[in-house]
Formats: sequence, structure tokens, C-alpha cells
Amino acid sequence: MKNSPADQGAKTDPKWRLIRQDDAEAGKPTFPELFFDLVFVFALIQLSHTLAKDFGSTALLEAALLILALWWLWIQITWLTNLLNTEAGLVRLFLFSMMFTGVLLAIALPKAFQEQSLIFAVIYSGMQIMRSLFALYVFKGVDHENSLTFARMALWLGISSIFWIAGGLSDTLIWQIGFWAVAIGIEYLGPVTKYYFPGLKTGKDERLHLSGEHLAERCALFVIICLGETILTTGRTATDYMNSSLTFVVFCSAFASTVLMWWIYFHHGQEKVSEKAEETAEPEKIAQNLFNYGHLPIVAGIILTAVGEDFSLSHSHEHSTLREAMAIVGGPILFLAGNIGVKIASSHIRPVSHFVGIAVLAVLLLLQGMPLYALQISAVSVLLLVAVWEYLALRKSAPSAA
Repeated sequence: MKNSPADQGAKTDPKWRLIRQDDAEAGKPTFPELFFDLVFVFALIQLSHTLAKDFGSTALLEAALLILALWWLWIQITWLTNLLNTEAGLVRLFLFSMMFTGVLLAIALPKAFQEQSLIFAVIYSGMQIMRSLFALYVFKGVDHENSLTFARMALWLGISSIFWIAGGLSDTLIWQIGFWAVAIGIEYLGPVTKYYFPGLKTGKDERLHLSGEHLAERCALFVIICLGETILTTGRTATDYMNSSLTFVVFCSAFASTVLMWWIYFHHGQEKVSEKAEETAEPEKIAQNLFNYGHLPIVAGIILTAVGEDFSLSHSHEHSTLREAMAIVGGPILFLAGNIGVKIASSHIRPVSHFVGIAVLAVLLLLQGMPLYALQISAVSVLLLVAVWEYLALRKSAPSAA
């Protein structure tokens, strides 16, 4: 579905060409969108390096906030480009400006909880508010319902930015984490409440006219970006520690985990997600469940897995503690949990293999003292079990489904 302005006369407005048209190939990401995604390759590499270098007592909280922020920034800009004509010059300039500020955000990311906290907060808040104001400019006078949505969205982001800035100005880490947790909570709550704001009523038929196929394709490409970042991180670490046959075995195991995660996500689930998002009568509601929230644990799981692989390659013989296990085993748990949610929402199929995989990984998570290389290989073995089990189950059910 595409944008359909309430007033047919709005099509005479020059801004109408900034909106994606009915005859556009909505399911196919454009080159400007793919170019924009390159920024997040850099941001994810920065994030993985930061977590692998300093995975301290508050690291899980810090990691959660940074992952939530990066994902929310990307998915919200993706929702906007879903509505816009990315071939239009002004829209391209908007994306390029987001790219530039995104690079600055990624540069500040490693010190986001240290001396560059205020810089990170200002850049992040600025990108979110600029996105909403640009959307408001595009739809103002062209699509009244969408302009109402983005007006309220800008107000919500203005409130969350207060907490981002307050966290950036905080002298203590615990206050910074607290303020930023409130800020990101406000942003994630916004879509659930349709950005309700006192005094600003929602339109009677107000909704974003989305292309579910386009969103599914964009999220699939972001998963590819995360998996690619995992390979880059693993390859970089292996280069520094490839001094024994054991390191080579761990490297092969780490590479296999990336391939298996690709298979588990793309072999069956992604296609069903695309079909569900495109065919549903409630595209906005389904898209929020499948993409805004459903893909978050998948992305977070891949990022944590990359951190865990860094640990297992750089300290193969060391014995695991809860710190390392949360990355090596916690990453695959999050990934499988996210796939369960997405697959149930898109096809109403409960993948038993994924539930069993999570149960086995949970047992590994509780086992302390295993050598890191053994824990890494065990986690990958569970992913292999899940992938083979699901493949055989789907193959067995295919004839009856036909």
C-alpha cells in the first residue's frame, strides 16, 4: 500500500513527487537506501569492538541501550523511506545528511558512556528529530493524516531528547544509564500508543500507508549487514590469534555459526514475513510486530554472538564465566527467540526446534568453567541441531501442505 492523500488536489503540490508513487517498485530497496545502510556497517563494527574490549559489570546494560538506540534509529528511518521517493533529489540529500551524522554517531559510540556521552546524545536526538521534521515538511499540505502522525512523533522525540541530553550531562554512570533507559523507553512506547499527545487528536482514518514487502526486504538486508559484520569481526580477531590449530578450529566454528544463523532466518522465515507483511489487512500493526519489535532480538543476538566469537578466538583456553557465556551462548538464545516470535507472527507455526535449542543453550549458560573454545563449539552445535531439525520438519510437512 502507498500513500494516498486525503485531498486529491494535493497531487498538484511540488512536494508530491517526494512521496513514493503507486507504480513504484515498493518491494525493492533503492541504491540511496543501500548506500545509507553502509553507515550502520561502521556503527555495528564500532559496537562489537567496544563490547569485546570492555565487557564489564554494567556492559550488558550499556550494550542493551546502544543496540536499542542503533536499531530504533535505523528502523525508523527505514519506515520513513518506505513512504518516500528515494530517487527525488531532496530525499537523497536528506539521506546523505543522515549518513554524515550517522558516521559522527558511530565515531562517538565507543566512548558513549564516557567522555563523549553528551556528543552521542546530541547527535542521536538530532537525527531522530530531524527525521520527523523532514517527514512533517514532506506531508504537510499533501497528506493530512500522515502529517498529524509525524507532528506528534516529533513532540514525543522532543521529550525523549530531554532525557538523552540529561544522561549525557550526568556525572555518574548509573544516572546516565537511568536517563537513557527512560529516553529509549519513551521512543519504543510511541508506536504502541500511536504517539498520543494531549490536545492533538488523531485523524479518523489516520495510519501510515506502508509497503510491507519493502519493509521485509529492508529488514532482511539489515540482518545481512549484521551477519556480514560478524564475519568482519571474526576475521579481524582470527588474524591476530591464528597461531595454533585450535584457533583455526574455533574460527571455523565461528564462521559456521554465521552461516547457520543465515540459514535459520532466510531458509523459511524471511519469505513468510514478506508475504504476511504484504497481504495483511492491517499493514501498520503487523509491520510494527514483525519489524519494529520482532527483529530486535534477532539483530541483538547476532551482535552478541559476534562479541562471543571474539572472546572465544582471543582467549580460547580460558575458562568461561557468566560474562563470556552471556555473549557466546546468550547471543544465539536471543537470535532463536527472535526467530520464534517472527515465525509465529508470520506463519502461526511454532518451531519446536527453536524451543529445544533455547533450552539446551540455557543449560550451557548455567555451566561455569568450560573452556571458551568448548563453549563456542557447543553453541554452534546447538544451532546446527536447530537448522537440521527445522529443515527436516519443513521437508516432511511440505507434501501434506501441498
